[in-house]
Amino acid sequence: MKSTTLKLAAIGLAAAATLASAPAFAGKTLDAIKARGQIVCGVNTGLAGFSAADSNGKWTGLDVDICRAVAAATLGDPEKVKYVPLNAQQRFTALQSGEVDVLSRNTTFTLNRDASLGLHMTAVTYYDGQGFMVPVKSKIKSAKQLKGQTVCVQSGTTTEKNMTDYSKANGLNLKPVVFEKVEAATGAYFSGRCVAYTTDASGLASVRNKEAKDPAEHMILPELISKEPLGPMVRRGDDEWFAIVKWVIYGLVEAEEYGLTQANVLAEKAKSTDPVVQRITGATEDTGKLLGLDRDWMVRALQATGNYGEIFERNVGPKSALALPRALNNQWKNGGLMYAYPVR
Repeated sequence: MKSTTLKLAAIGLAAAATLASAPAFAGKTLDAIKARGQIVCGVNTGLAGFSAADSNGKWTGLDVDICRAVAAATLGDPEKVKYVPLNAQQRFTALQSGEVDVLSRNTTFTLNRDASLGLHMTAVTYYDGQGFMVPVKSKIKSAKQLKGQTVCVQSGTTTEKNMTDYSKANGLNLKPVVFEKVEAATGAYFSGRCVAYTTDASGLASVRNKEAKDPAEHMILPELISKEPLGPMVRRGDDEWFAIVKWVIYGLVEAEEYGLTQANVLAEKAKSTDPVVQRITGATEDTGKLLGLDRDWMVRALQATGNYGEIFERNVGPKSALALPRALNNQWKNGGLMYAYPVR
């Protein structure tokens, strides 16, 4: 009996080792993407710093760069992306129906969305929180001073519910003025129809920078009234595609932690003796085969966009037009929440 048990254990270990090293199937979504020759990425209709198109139709932003990194990892070219602008009401239906392959559109991860929409949340790309913006001339310095005031808000978002919860919890009796499109909500605020405008703090900074005649005339109040972990989503039913998008994001985050950048990734692949750097770059291990990709998948992603820190700084960081601090989006070693699953 003992020898039989040992034999079965040995067989089990051998099978596990075989499965662990076996290449993954690409999955139906990646097959369709390869046949099409491009990834279809759902993005915001226009949120500076995250996803916005210029006058020539060129899309830029943090959410856009995630799609570019995924395209580089899977198709070898960050430009092989079709961007589909979606408002808050359209975004989930577009992903559920297959109109887009990935939704990279400042979308909050919540239990309801994870459990009821047939979608997978991948990894957080921006830790945010909801806030309020008011005209400086209103003399309002705190959200607690908004009692009984009108607040412009977009419908079909977590923003509307968060505001209602905050108003009830603090006895503020806030009066929401609801709009389906964000452009209508911000337009109403800047025209004076509402005393305040509410959305994620990053969105407030984007709107103030882009739409205010004079950004200095508008103040973002200090209170954050919610947790808003934002990131891409994919459809359920294709675990291979889910893994690819998730691990590209974690790869970008871990690359920053270990000093891999857009400029040095090839040099580090050739000379680094750090085991983590060697794994990320495919110098010693072929992690790509576990995702249905080749061993240079992360090298291409980093060449296309740089690491997570570079993406952040370029699009929304202190030196960008939005001038947002790293804060919660800093590396975990620097007091932030960016903590990647290990690429190993």
